Amino acid sequence: MWPGPGAVEDDGQVVAFVMGAFEPDAEPDFFRCGIWHLNVGADHQGMGYGRFAIDGVLDEARRRGQKRATVPWVPGEGGPEGFWRKMGFNPAGEEFHGQIVGDRFLD
Repeated sequence: MWPGPGAVEDDGQVVAFVMGAFEPDAEPDFFRCGIWHLNVGADHQGMGYGRFAIDGVLDEARRRGQKRATVPWVPGEGGPEGFWRKMGFNPAGEEFHGQIVGDRFLD
């Protein structure tokens, strides 16, 4: 498994946190490669830190030969679905504990 959590710093200040996982034998399969948490400080949203964190996880996924990455999100108004879609993730037709599972195929 990947060393999971990562922080994004700007000028010595933590501005974002990401939790990724790589477990090639996990069941269900959407646990095999994904982003489980992404938090960007309120004052730092919309500045590219989230994209930077996601790109880091996806780069590691590609390095490990993964072809699909997943992310769960809570559906509903004001939720993160728009952000994840903007990042290239789309609903995969799966749910986990009331959350939508989105996926993105890696090139």
